[in-house]
Amino acid sequence: MKIKGLVLPAAAGICLVYAAVSIAQSNPKRILTDPPQSPPRSIFQHTIAAVGLLEPSSESIAIGSHRSGVVTKVNVIAGDKVTKNQVLFTLDYRDLSAQRKTSLARIAQANAENRSTKVLLDQAVRRLKSANSLTDQRALATEERDDRASECARLEAQLASSEAAIALAQAELETVETEITRSNVTSPLDGTVLQVRVREGEFIEGGSRNDPRLIVGKIDPLHLRADIDEFEISRLKSGAKAIASPRGDSERKYELEFVRYEPFVIPKKSLTGDSIERVDTRVLQGIYRVVSPDDRLHVGQQMDVFIDSNPRNTDS
Repeated sequence: MKIKGLVLPAAAGICLVYAAVSIAQSNPKRILTDPPQSPPRSIFQHTIAAVGLLEPSSESIAIGSHRSGVVTKVNVIAGDKVTKNQVLFTLDYRDLSAQRKTSLARIAQANAENRSTKVLLDQAVRRLKSANSLTDQRALATEERDDRASECARLEAQLASSEAAIALAQAELETVETEITRSNVTSPLDGTVLQVRVREGEFIEGGSRNDPRLIVGKIDPLHLRADIDEFEISRLKSGAKAIASPRGDSERKYELEFVRYEPFVIPKKSLTGDSIERVDTRVLQGIYRVVSPDDRLHVGQQMDVFIDSNPRNTDS
């Protein structure tokens, strides 16, 4: 009976030991390891840390079109160097070419009418002068003299009308030629094509768009736009030195030269996309020139920035 009374406690003890061993074996073993790269560090005694974005010194220029139409030719690809007024892409302007021919024909017709009217007016003026030069006024009826004067006045009015028609046709021609010129979308500056999102055969709409078809900018020199927290503004030095490292490569450091501060403090735009997110931080944007950039830096790349600053009030 004593042995039977010990079976149940023994079985419970064995289960307890088995459970403890299973739990111990199932727990993950945590091994401390060093990070693949050390975090970025400042070289200054007192530092303001910021996040920067590389951008062209001209800022990114979104190229748009004045006109809507089908793209007939794209002359550049991303990375191309372009000069001011170089054609980037062209829209179909066959309709404008037809209008140009019509305007030229109207100008030619108005000029022909103008020349014919001048000849008739010269003849009418000579006849009127001849009538007025007669010594004996009875040699020509008064009605005939009045008719000649009326003819001169009519032809003068017709000449003025033809000259107005010429001016109107020329104005229409200038409008058409301006639209033809605007069909060739050109670069506003000497720079580099940063992005091309337009293809031959596509229809594009004129005016401003949120998704630019083509972006150009001047990347020599290359600038960095740093977001400085509003709580750190009081510690900024005028023209302070700064360094920057690319995200994920803290060993590479680039010297920065101060250019200017944007005078308008804006909401911080480093967002997560959460639907309940609120922006409660504002930043001052500082513009710096990258002193010695290399081909491993790209426009739009994020950088960790450290700015030499005044000490905090709590610093000794």
